[in-house]
Amino acid sequence: MERLRITCDLLGVNEGIFRFLSKPQRTVITNFPVKMDSESIEMFEGYRVLHSNVLGPAKGGVQFTPTCSVAEMQALAMVMTLKTSLIGLPMGGSKGGVKVEPKRLSKRELELLTRQYTRSIFNVIGPDQDIPGPDLNVNEQVMAWMMDQYSTGIGKTTPGVVTGKPVEIGGTLGREQAVGWGLAYILKEYMEKEAEEIRDQKIVIQGIGHVGKNVAITASRYGAKIIGISDSTTGLYDEDGININDVLQWKQENGSLRDYPRANPISNDEMLTLKCDALLPCATDSVITKDNADKVQCRVIIEGANQPTTLDADRIIDERGISLIPDIIANAGGVTASYFEWIQDLSSLHWDIDRVNRELGKIILTAFEKIVQMKRENAVSYRQAAHMVAVKRLATAIQYRGFYP
Repeated sequence: MERLRITCDLLGVNEGIFRFLSKPQRTVITNFPVKMDSESIEMFEGYRVLHSNVLGPAKGGVQFTPTCSVAEMQALAMVMTLKTSLIGLPMGGSKGGVKVEPKRLSKRELELLTRQYTRSIFNVIGPDQDIPGPDLNVNEQVMAWMMDQYSTGIGKTTPGVVTGKPVEIGGTLGREQAVGWGLAYILKEYMEKEAEEIRDQKIVIQGIGHVGKNVAITASRYGAKIIGISDSTTGLYDEDGININDVLQWKQENGSLRDYPRANPISNDEMLTLKCDALLPCATDSVITKDNADKVQCRVIIEGANQPTTLDADRIIDERGISLIPDIIANAGGVTASYFEWIQDLSSLHWDIDRVNRELGKIILTAFEKIVQMKRENAVSYRQAAHMVAVKRLATAIQYRGFYP
């Protein structure tokens, strides 16, 4: 809300538009029963929030977490509205979830919970109004159950109602790689603008999940030197560069990076303060804080994870003159791939992985160029520029649609 207020003031938009964007258009709170394996009946609370459909049907994930709350869903739905606007998609923002610890559920109980949740929000989702996708503790199997339940209710197979499905029932190729690819495109573009080329630039990547792994592979192909990488157990460091394919093979065979013999072991905290050209936090939120922001030694931070930099750290990074490219654009490859899945489902056409990669690059780099231009014209940070691009498009759309004079 604070960021939205500042952004609207900088853009000089109508006060009514700020008020419109500051509230979700619709919030659904639902309680539904699930028959457990013990034959008992348990009640679960679920949510689905549509923040905005000004630009098109809303897009947003579903999460199954014990801390899921309506306030969090409303905040994350707003973030999705800004993200889809920023990268130029014809979509709005939404979010949803169920308050549950999924690890406590059997597979049968998880399926019943998914189907009951889908029934409870049946009237507010759909391929032309709100399209759920996978988020925390939700995988392609859960999305397949959601799609099947909705299709049963509407009387016809409707793959476009959700994204993140298995490829066999309407999912898209490249979904797993998309965030890492998008991050690598931005890394390369930034380095070519600031350092002429990406080759031999020293890169540190915290996290080796889907995002970290794929950005490491792609950046290595570009000629960058990965000098640090980590998983949840340990970090690896080698000033001369790490062989990413060798590291990935070790992790696959051993389950973690622990005891990898061909690099120096370091902690995840030490990883964040290595001297490098680019630092890519791709693991979890709030890893760069006021306690370590003054120790960061890089030219640019590119946020692969969601909100890895706290507000206090953000100010310190900005004061130190370190560029920071925010998550709202850096990890937007995920929602872009979801958009590709949706349009493939609507058109009943299947794209090969090369087309997914090519179209992803166009969208991410076009959006990044708009951010660079906004930053240059207004002398603001990359984060502020990104929000300005997003809000400006939303404000223009609202004015054209006539919600406010």
